[in-house]
Amino acid sequence: MDLTGKQVLVAGLGKSGIAAGALLKKLGCSVFLFDENKKFDTAAWKKTYPVFSDCPLWVGELPDEAVDKMELAVVSPGIPLDSLAMQKIYNAGIPIWGEAELAYRLAKGRVAAITGTNGKTTTTTLVGEILKKCYPEVFVVGNIGIPYTSIVEKTTEQTIAVAEISSFQLETMETFHPSVSAILNITPDHLDRHHTMEAYIRAKESITKCQTMDDVCILNYEDEILRFFAETLKTKVLFFSSKRSLAEGIYLKNDAIWIAQKEKEPEKLIDIDKLKLLGTHNYENVMAASGAALCMGAPADVIQSVLKEFQGVKHRIEFVRELHGVMYYNDSKATNPDAAIRGIRAMNRKTVLIGGGYDKELEFDEWIDSFEGKVKYLLLIGQTKEKIAECAQKHGFGNIVCCDTLKEAVDNCYRLAETGEAVLLSPACASWGDFKDYTQRGDLFRQYVMELPE
Repeated sequence: MDLTGKQVLVAGLGKSGIAAGALLKKLGCSVFLFDENKKFDTAAWKKTYPVFSDCPLWVGELPDEAVDKMELAVVSPGIPLDSLAMQKIYNAGIPIWGEAELAYRLAKGRVAAITGTNGKTTTTTLVGEILKKCYPEVFVVGNIGIPYTSIVEKTTEQTIAVAEISSFQLETMETFHPSVSAILNITPDHLDRHHTMEAYIRAKESITKCQTMDDVCILNYEDEILRFFAETLKTKVLFFSSKRSLAEGIYLKNDAIWIAQKEKEPEKLIDIDKLKLLGTHNYENVMAASGAALCMGAPADVIQSVLKEFQGVKHRIEFVRELHGVMYYNDSKATNPDAAIRGIRAMNRKTVLIGGGYDKELEFDEWIDSFEGKVKYLLLIGQTKEKIAECAQKHGFGNIVCCDTLKEAVDNCYRLAETGEAVLLSPACASWGDFKDYTQRGDLFRQYVMELPE
Protein backbone atom coordinates (compact mmCIF):
# COMPACT_ATOMS: atom_id res chain seq x y z
CA MET A 1 0.00 0.00 0.00
CA ASP A 2 1.42 3.37 -1.03
CA LEU A 3 0.60 6.23 1.35
CA THR A 4 3.35 8.53 0.05
CA GLY A 5 2.29 12.17 0.09
CA LYS A 6 -1.00 11.51 1.93
CA GLN A 7 -2.06 14.04 4.55
CA VAL A 8 -2.73 11.93 7.64
CA LEU A 9 -4.01 12.95 11.03
CA VAL A 10 -2.71 10.91 13.97
CA ALA A 11 -5.16 11.26 16.85
CA GLY A 12 -3.97 10.30 20.33
CA LEU A 13 -0.30 10.69 21.19
CA GLY A 14 0.36 7.80 23.52
CA LYS A 15 2.43 4.74 22.59
CA SER A 16 0.35 3.69 19.60
CA GLY A 17 0.05 7.23 18.21
CA ILE A 18 3.79 7.79 18.47
CA ALA A 19 4.55 4.50 16.69
CA ALA A 20 1.95 5.12 13.98
CA GLY A 21 3.12 8.69 13.39
CA ALA A 22 6.78 7.65 13.14
CA LEU A 23 5.91 4.93 10.61
CA LEU A 24 3.77 7.31 8.53
CA LYS A 25 6.60 9.84 8.40
CA LYS A 26 8.99 7.17 7.13
CA LEU A 27 6.45 6.32 4.44
CA GLY A 28 6.51 9.90 3.19
CA CYS A 29 3.19 11.09 4.58
CA SER A 30 2.46 14.61 5.74
CA VAL A 31 1.64 13.93 9.39
CA PHE A 32 -0.64 16.11 11.51
CA LEU A 33 -1.09 15.46 15.23
CA PHE A 34 -3.96 15.77 17.69
CA ASP A 35 -4.51 14.94 21.36
CA GLU A 36 -7.75 15.49 23.28
CA ASN A 37 -6.00 16.24 26.57
CA LYS A 38 -6.21 20.00 27.09
CA LYS A 39 -3.27 19.84 29.51
CA PHE A 40 -1.02 18.15 26.94
CA ASP A 41 2.46 19.74 27.08
CA THR A 42 3.21 20.27 23.39
CA ALA A 43 6.68 21.75 23.83
CA ALA A 44 7.89 19.02 26.17
CA TRP A 45 6.42 16.29 23.98
CA LYS A 46 8.07 17.55 20.80
CA LYS A 47 11.35 17.87 22.67
CA THR A 48 11.04 14.23 23.71
CA TYR A 49 10.05 13.14 20.18
CA PRO A 50 12.00 15.41 17.79
CA VAL A 51 10.91 13.34 14.80
CA PHE A 52 7.61 15.25 15.05
CA SER A 53 9.15 18.73 15.42
CA ASP A 54 7.86 19.82 12.00
CA CYS A 55 4.34 18.40 12.44
CA PRO A 56 1.37 20.67 13.21
CA LEU A 57 -0.18 19.66 16.53
CA TRP A 58 -3.59 20.55 17.95
CA VAL A 59 -4.62 19.99 21.57
CA GLY A 60 -8.06 19.78 23.17
CA GLU A 61 -10.23 20.65 20.19
CA LEU A 62 -9.70 19.75 16.55
CA PRO A 63 -10.37 22.83 14.36
CA ASP A 64 -12.54 22.53 11.24
CA GLU A 65 -9.75 23.84 9.00
CA ALA A 66 -7.52 20.97 10.18
CA VAL A 67 -10.16 18.41 9.25
CA ASP A 68 -10.49 19.92 5.78
CA LYS A 69 -6.84 19.11 5.03
CA MET A 70 -6.95 15.42 5.93
CA GLU A 71 -7.12 12.40 3.63
CA LEU A 72 -6.89 9.78 6.38
CA ALA A 73 -7.15 9.65 10.18
CA VAL A 74 -5.25 7.07 12.25
CA VAL A 75 -6.82 6.88 15.69
CA SER A 76 -5.38 5.54 18.92
CA PRO A 77 -7.66 3.07 20.73
CA GLY A 78 -8.11 5.39 23.72
CA ILE A 79 -10.12 7.93 21.70
CA PRO A 80 -13.88 7.14 21.59
CA LEU A 81 -15.36 7.20 18.11
CA ASP A 82 -18.28 9.27 19.40
CA SER A 83 -16.01 12.08 20.62
CA LEU A 84 -16.46 15.49 19.02
CA ALA A 85 -13.18 15.28 17.10
CA MET A 86 -13.95 11.85 15.68
CA GLN A 87 -17.46 12.90 14.71
CA LYS A 88 -16.01 15.85 12.79
CA ILE A 89 -13.71 13.50 10.90
CA TYR A 90 -16.49 10.99 10.24
CA ASN A 91 -18.90 13.68 9.02
CA ALA A 92 -16.21 14.97 6.65
CA GLY A 93 -16.06 11.55 4.99
CA ILE A 94 -12.43 10.94 5.97
CA PRO A 95 -11.46 7.26 6.41
CA ILE A 96 -10.73 6.35 10.05
CA TRP A 97 -8.28 3.54 10.72
CA GLY A 98 -7.02 2.34 14.05
CA GLU A 99 -3.29 2.01 14.65
CA ALA A 100 -3.59 -1.79 14.45
CA GLU A 101 -5.53 -1.59 11.17
CA LEU A 102 -2.79 0.61 9.71
CA ALA A 103 -0.18 -1.92 10.83
CA TYR A 104 -2.08 -4.88 9.38
CA ARG A 105 -2.41 -3.19 5.98
CA LEU A 106 1.34 -2.57 5.82
CA ALA A 107 2.79 -5.64 7.53
CA LYS A 108 3.72 -8.99 5.98
CA GLY A 109 3.25 -12.51 7.27
CA ARG A 110 0.56 -14.31 9.26
CA VAL A 111 -1.37 -13.15 12.32
CA ALA A 112 -2.76 -14.92 15.37
CA ALA A 113 -5.11 -12.55 17.22
CA ILE A 114 -6.53 -12.89 20.72
CA THR A 115 -9.41 -10.95 22.25
CA GLY A 116 -11.90 -11.43 25.09
CA THR A 117 -12.80 -9.62 28.29
CA ASN A 118 -10.23 -11.40 30.46
CA GLY A 119 -7.11 -13.47 29.93
CA LYS A 120 -5.91 -11.75 26.76
CA THR A 121 -2.43 -10.82 27.96
CA THR A 122 -1.63 -14.20 29.52
CA THR A 123 -2.91 -16.06 26.46
CA THR A 124 -1.18 -13.79 23.96
CA THR A 125 2.12 -13.98 25.83
CA LEU A 126 1.90 -17.76 26.03
CA VAL A 127 1.12 -18.15 22.32
CA GLY A 128 4.11 -15.93 21.57
CA GLU A 129 6.43 -18.00 23.79
CA ILE A 130 5.34 -21.23 22.10
CA LEU A 131 5.64 -19.93 18.54
CA LYS A 132 9.07 -18.42 19.23
CA LYS A 133 10.26 -22.00 19.79
CA CYS A 134 8.96 -22.96 16.34
CA TYR A 135 9.60 -19.99 14.04
CA PRO A 136 12.46 -17.46 13.68
CA GLU A 137 10.31 -14.33 13.20
CA VAL A 138 7.65 -13.95 15.89
CA PHE A 139 6.49 -10.61 17.30
CA VAL A 140 4.04 -10.18 20.19
CA VAL A 141 2.16 -6.91 19.69
CA GLY A 142 -1.02 -4.92 20.22
CA ASN A 143 -2.89 -4.15 23.40
CA ILE A 144 -0.17 -5.98 25.31
CA GLY A 145 1.86 -2.74 25.23
CA ILE A 146 3.89 -3.03 22.00
CA PRO A 147 2.30 -1.04 19.16
CA TYR A 148 1.73 -3.19 16.09
CA THR A 149 3.05 -0.38 13.86
CA SER A 150 6.39 -0.45 15.68
CA ILE A 151 7.34 -3.79 14.06
CA VAL A 152 5.87 -3.33 10.58
CA GLU A 153 9.20 -2.57 8.89
CA LYS A 154 10.76 -5.74 10.36
CA THR A 155 8.12 -8.09 8.94
CA THR A 156 8.62 -10.54 6.06
CA GLU A 157 6.41 -13.21 4.53
CA GLN A 158 7.80 -15.59 7.19
CA THR A 159 6.78 -13.34 10.09
CA ILE A 160 4.12 -14.31 12.62
CA ALA A 161 2.51 -11.52 14.62
CA VAL A 162 0.74 -12.61 17.79
CA ALA A 163 -1.60 -9.75 18.60
CA GLU A 164 -3.63 -8.94 21.70
CA ILE A 165 -6.59 -7.00 20.36
CA SER A 166 -8.97 -4.95 22.50
CA SER A 167 -12.58 -4.02 21.77
CA PHE A 168 -11.39 -0.43 21.27
CA GLN A 169 -9.01 -1.56 18.52
CA LEU A 170 -11.65 -3.75 16.90
CA GLU A 171 -13.98 -0.77 16.46
CA THR A 172 -11.64 0.60 13.77
CA MET A 173 -10.72 -2.64 11.98
CA GLU A 174 -11.73 -3.00 8.33
CA THR A 175 -9.41 -5.48 6.60
CA PHE A 176 -7.81 -7.18 9.62
CA HIS A 177 -7.66 -10.89 8.79
CA PRO A 178 -5.97 -13.21 11.29
CA SER A 179 -5.22 -16.80 10.28
CA VAL A 180 -6.21 -17.78 13.81
CA SER A 181 -8.45 -15.74 16.10
CA ALA A 182 -9.50 -16.44 19.66
CA ILE A 183 -12.31 -14.97 21.74
CA LEU A 184 -11.66 -16.12 25.30
CA ASN A 185 -14.84 -14.93 27.03
CA ILE A 186 -17.29 -12.03 27.01
CA THR A 187 -18.49 -10.45 30.25
CA PRO A 188 -19.53 -6.83 30.98
CA ASP A 189 -16.72 -4.30 30.59
CA HIS A 190 -16.07 -0.86 29.10
CA LEU A 191 -19.76 0.03 29.07
CA ASP A 192 -18.75 3.66 29.60
CA ARG A 193 -17.23 3.44 26.10
CA HIS A 194 -19.53 1.02 24.24
CA HIS A 195 -22.69 2.11 26.14
CA THR A 196 -24.52 -1.21 25.68
CA MET A 197 -23.55 -4.83 26.17
CA GLU A 198 -24.75 -5.57 22.66
CA ALA A 199 -22.30 -3.07 21.16
CA TYR A 200 -19.46 -4.49 23.27
CA ILE A 201 -20.26 -8.03 22.09
CA ARG A 202 -20.37 -6.91 18.44
CA ALA A 203 -16.97 -5.30 18.82
CA LYS A 204 -15.41 -8.47 20.26
CA GLU A 205 -17.01 -10.75 17.68
CA SER A 206 -15.82 -8.56 14.79
CA ILE A 207 -12.33 -10.04 15.12
CA THR A 208 -13.67 -12.80 12.81
CA LYS A 209 -15.35 -10.64 10.17
CA CYS A 210 -12.68 -11.09 7.48
CA GLN A 211 -11.92 -14.73 8.27
CA THR A 212 -12.80 -17.53 5.85
CA MET A 213 -13.05 -21.32 5.97
CA ASP A 214 -9.26 -21.43 5.57
CA ASP A 215 -8.95 -19.82 9.02
CA VAL A 216 -9.76 -20.88 12.59
CA CYS A 217 -11.62 -19.17 15.42
CA ILE A 218 -11.04 -20.51 18.94
CA LEU A 219 -13.97 -20.09 21.32
CA ASN A 220 -14.85 -20.83 24.94
CA TYR A 221 -17.60 -23.47 24.88
CA GLU A 222 -18.71 -22.49 28.38
CA ASP A 223 -19.49 -18.91 27.30
CA GLU A 224 -23.10 -18.97 26.12
CA ILE A 225 -22.63 -15.88 23.96
CA LEU A 226 -19.71 -17.47 22.12
CA ARG A 227 -21.38 -20.88 21.77
CA PHE A 228 -24.28 -19.17 19.99
CA PHE A 229 -21.88 -17.02 17.96
CA ALA A 230 -20.10 -20.14 16.65
CA GLU A 231 -23.25 -21.12 14.75
CA THR A 232 -23.04 -17.93 12.68
CA LEU A 233 -19.36 -18.17 11.72
CA LYS A 234 -18.02 -18.83 8.22
CA THR A 235 -14.70 -20.14 9.51
CA LYS A 236 -13.51 -23.28 11.26
CA VAL A 237 -14.22 -23.31 15.01
CA LEU A 238 -12.12 -24.91 17.74
CA PHE A 239 -13.78 -24.99 21.16
CA PHE A 240 -12.15 -25.29 24.56
CA SER A 241 -13.91 -26.16 27.81
CA SER A 242 -13.07 -26.22 31.51
CA LYS A 243 -16.29 -28.06 32.44
CA ARG A 244 -16.90 -30.91 30.01
CA SER A 245 -15.27 -33.31 27.55
CA LEU A 246 -15.53 -32.35 23.89
CA ALA A 247 -15.75 -34.66 20.91
CA GLU A 248 -13.51 -32.18 19.11
CA GLY A 249 -11.53 -29.50 20.90
CA ILE A 250 -9.44 -28.97 24.02
CA TYR A 251 -10.82 -29.65 27.46
CA LEU A 252 -10.03 -30.01 31.16
CA LYS A 253 -10.77 -33.39 32.74
CA ASN A 254 -9.37 -35.30 35.72
CA ASP A 255 -6.81 -32.56 36.46
CA ALA A 256 -5.35 -32.72 32.95
CA ILE A 257 -5.78 -30.89 29.64
CA TRP A 258 -6.78 -33.09 26.71
CA ILE A 259 -6.88 -32.62 22.94
CA ALA A 260 -9.68 -34.38 21.03
CA GLN A 261 -9.57 -34.70 17.26
CA LYS A 262 -12.21 -36.17 14.99
CA GLU A 263 -12.16 -39.97 14.83
CA LYS A 264 -9.11 -40.17 17.13
CA GLU A 265 -8.67 -41.09 20.77
CA PRO A 266 -8.19 -37.98 23.00
CA GLU A 267 -4.55 -37.29 23.83
CA LYS A 268 -3.36 -35.82 27.11
CA LEU A 269 -1.49 -32.55 26.61
CA ILE A 270 -0.44 -31.87 30.19
CA ASP A 271 -1.36 -32.52 33.82
CA ILE A 272 -2.34 -29.25 35.50
CA ASP A 273 -0.01 -29.92 38.43
CA LYS A 274 2.86 -29.47 35.94
CA LEU A 275 1.73 -25.86 35.32
CA LYS A 276 3.03 -22.89 37.28
CA LEU A 277 -0.25 -20.98 36.76
CA LEU A 278 -3.05 -20.93 39.36
CA GLY A 279 -6.79 -21.16 38.85
CA THR A 280 -9.36 -22.47 36.38
CA HIS A 281 -9.27 -19.20 34.46
CA ASN A 282 -5.59 -19.82 33.76
CA TYR A 283 -6.30 -23.38 32.63
CA GLU A 284 -8.72 -21.82 30.14
CA ASN A 285 -5.96 -19.46 28.98
CA VAL A 286 -3.62 -22.44 28.57
CA MET A 287 -6.21 -24.31 26.49
CA ALA A 288 -6.88 -21.32 24.25
CA ALA A 289 -3.16 -20.64 23.79
CA SER A 290 -2.44 -24.30 23.05
CA GLY A 291 -5.23 -24.37 20.47
CA ALA A 292 -3.96 -21.21 18.78
CA ALA A 293 -0.40 -22.54 18.70
CA LEU A 294 -1.52 -25.90 17.28
CA CYS A 295 -3.48 -24.12 14.55
CA MET A 296 -0.41 -22.02 13.73
CA GLY A 297 1.61 -25.22 13.25
CA ALA A 298 3.31 -25.76 16.63
CA PRO A 299 3.96 -29.42 17.57
CA ALA A 300 2.32 -30.74 20.75
CA ASP A 301 5.66 -31.62 22.38
CA VAL A 302 6.90 -28.03 22.00
CA ILE A 303 3.65 -26.68 23.44
CA GLN A 304 3.95 -29.05 26.39
CA SER A 305 7.55 -27.99 27.06
CA VAL A 306 6.69 -24.28 27.10
CA LEU A 307 3.61 -24.82 29.28
CA LYS A 308 5.74 -26.43 31.97
CA GLU A 309 8.07 -23.42 32.14
CA PHE A 310 5.62 -20.53 31.69
CA GLN A 311 5.28 -18.48 34.88
CA GLY A 312 2.53 -16.10 33.82
CA VAL A 313 2.61 -12.35 33.32
CA LYS A 314 3.20 -9.44 35.64
CA HIS A 315 0.19 -7.95 37.42
CA ARG A 316 -1.99 -11.08 37.03
CA ILE A 317 -2.07 -12.89 40.40
CA GLU A 318 1.66 -12.17 40.59
CA PHE A 319 3.32 -13.29 43.82
CA VAL A 320 5.12 -10.31 45.44
CA ARG A 321 6.45 -11.55 48.79
CA GLU A 322 5.76 -13.45 52.01
CA LEU A 323 5.96 -11.34 55.16
CA HIS A 324 5.17 -12.61 58.67
CA GLY A 325 3.42 -15.61 57.13
CA VAL A 326 1.20 -13.42 54.91
CA MET A 327 1.33 -13.91 51.12
CA TYR A 328 1.04 -10.74 48.99
CA TYR A 329 -0.30 -10.95 45.42
CA ASN A 330 -0.53 -8.30 42.69
CA ASP A 331 -3.58 -8.72 40.44
CA SER A 332 -3.70 -5.13 39.18
CA LYS A 333 -4.69 -6.34 35.71
CA ALA A 334 -8.09 -7.36 37.10
CA THR A 335 -9.74 -4.20 35.76
CA ASN A 336 -13.32 -5.50 35.77
CA PRO A 337 -15.44 -7.57 38.19
CA ASP A 338 -15.19 -10.82 36.21
CA ALA A 339 -11.39 -10.70 36.23
CA ALA A 340 -11.42 -9.93 39.96
CA ILE A 341 -13.74 -12.89 40.60
CA ARG A 342 -11.13 -15.10 38.95
CA GLY A 343 -8.48 -13.62 41.23
CA ILE A 344 -10.50 -14.37 44.36
CA ARG A 345 -11.23 -17.93 43.23
CA ALA A 346 -7.52 -18.55 42.73
CA MET A 347 -6.78 -17.73 46.39
CA ASN A 348 -6.53 -20.77 48.68
CA ARG A 349 -6.62 -18.93 52.03
CA LYS A 350 -8.41 -16.12 53.88
CA THR A 351 -7.75 -12.91 51.97
CA VAL A 352 -7.55 -9.19 52.71
CA LEU A 353 -8.62 -7.63 49.42
CA ILE A 354 -7.88 -4.21 47.88
CA GLY A 355 -10.42 -3.05 45.27
CA GLY A 356 -11.80 0.06 43.61
CA GLY A 357 -10.70 2.58 41.01
CA TYR A 358 -12.15 4.28 37.94
CA ASP A 359 -15.89 3.87 37.32
CA LYS A 360 -16.59 2.10 34.01
CA GLU A 361 -20.30 1.98 34.88
CA LEU A 362 -20.15 -1.69 35.83
CA GLU A 363 -22.02 -3.56 38.56
CA PHE A 364 -20.20 -5.29 41.43
CA ASP A 365 -22.83 -7.67 42.83
CA GLU A 366 -21.35 -10.88 41.41
CA TRP A 367 -17.88 -9.89 42.59
CA ILE A 368 -19.12 -9.36 46.16
CA ASP A 369 -21.02 -12.67 46.06
CA SER A 370 -17.82 -14.45 44.99
CA PHE A 371 -16.21 -13.59 48.36
CA GLU A 372 -18.09 -16.58 49.87
CA GLY A 373 -16.41 -16.30 53.27
CA LYS A 374 -12.92 -16.14 51.76
CA VAL A 375 -12.52 -12.34 51.93
CA LYS A 376 -11.79 -11.17 55.47
CA TYR A 377 -11.60 -7.40 54.84
CA LEU A 378 -12.26 -5.25 51.77
CA LEU A 379 -10.06 -2.15 51.42
CA LEU A 380 -11.46 0.33 48.89
CA ILE A 381 -9.78 3.13 46.95
CA GLY A 382 -10.58 5.37 44.01
CA GLN A 383 -13.67 6.81 42.40
CA THR A 384 -15.80 3.70 42.99
CA LYS A 385 -15.12 3.14 46.69
CA GLU A 386 -18.48 4.44 47.94
CA LYS A 387 -20.37 2.61 45.16
CA ILE A 388 -18.65 -0.69 45.98
CA ALA A 389 -19.04 -0.18 49.74
CA GLU A 390 -22.79 0.33 49.31
CA CYS A 391 -23.03 -2.78 47.12
CA ALA A 392 -21.05 -4.87 49.63
CA GLN A 393 -23.22 -3.77 52.53
CA LYS A 394 -26.34 -4.60 50.53
CA HIS A 395 -24.97 -8.14 50.20
CA GLY A 396 -24.25 -8.38 53.94
CA PHE A 397 -20.50 -7.78 53.80
CA GLY A 398 -19.50 -5.18 56.37
CA ASN A 399 -15.73 -5.48 56.94
CA ILE A 400 -14.93 -2.47 54.74
CA VAL A 401 -12.20 0.14 55.07
CA CYS A 402 -12.23 3.11 52.68
CA CYS A 403 -8.79 4.59 52.00
CA ASP A 404 -7.62 7.74 50.26
CA THR A 405 -4.56 6.18 48.63
CA LEU A 406 -3.15 2.81 47.61
CA LYS A 407 -0.32 3.33 50.11
CA GLU A 408 -2.86 3.74 52.91
CA ALA A 409 -4.63 0.60 51.78
CA VAL A 410 -1.40 -1.44 51.79
CA ASP A 411 -0.53 -0.15 55.27
CA ASN A 412 -3.97 -1.18 56.53
CA CYS A 413 -3.59 -4.64 54.96
CA TYR A 414 -0.32 -5.07 56.85
CA ARG A 415 -2.20 -4.34 60.07
CA LEU A 416 -5.25 -6.52 59.32
CA ALA A 417 -3.78 -9.65 57.69
CA GLU A 418 -2.65 -12.47 59.98
CA THR A 419 -0.25 -15.36 59.54
CA GLY A 420 -1.56 -17.91 57.06
CA GLU A 421 -3.66 -15.33 55.17
CA ALA A 422 -3.16 -13.42 51.90
CA VAL A 423 -3.28 -9.82 50.74
CA LEU A 424 -4.57 -9.41 47.19
CA LEU A 425 -4.73 -6.29 45.02
CA SER A 426 -7.51 -7.20 42.59
CA PRO A 427 -9.38 -3.94 41.98
CA ALA A 428 -12.30 -4.94 39.68
CA CYS A 429 -11.88 -1.43 38.22
CA ALA A 430 -9.66 0.42 35.77
CA SER A 431 -6.79 2.50 37.12
CA TRP A 432 -7.44 5.75 35.25
CA GLY A 433 -7.63 8.91 37.31
CA ASP A 434 -5.28 7.85 40.11
CA PHE A 435 -2.70 6.01 37.98
CA LYS A 436 -1.39 6.15 34.44
CA ASP A 437 -2.44 2.53 33.85
CA TYR A 438 -2.80 -0.80 35.64
CA THR A 439 0.96 -1.47 35.35
CA GLN A 440 1.79 1.67 37.34
CA ARG A 441 -0.82 0.70 39.94
CA GLY A 442 0.68 -2.79 40.20
CA ASP A 443 4.25 -1.49 40.33
CA LEU A 444 3.36 0.89 43.16
CA PHE A 445 1.59 -1.89 45.05
CA ARG A 446 4.71 -4.03 44.73
CA GLN A 447 6.88 -1.13 45.90
CA TYR A 448 4.69 -0.40 48.93
CA VAL A 449 4.60 -4.09 49.88
CA MET A 450 8.39 -4.40 49.63
CA GLU A 451 8.74 -1.33 51.88
CA LEU A 452 6.67 -2.87 54.68
CA PRO A 453 8.76 -3.47 57.85
CA GLU A 454 10.08 -6.93 58.61
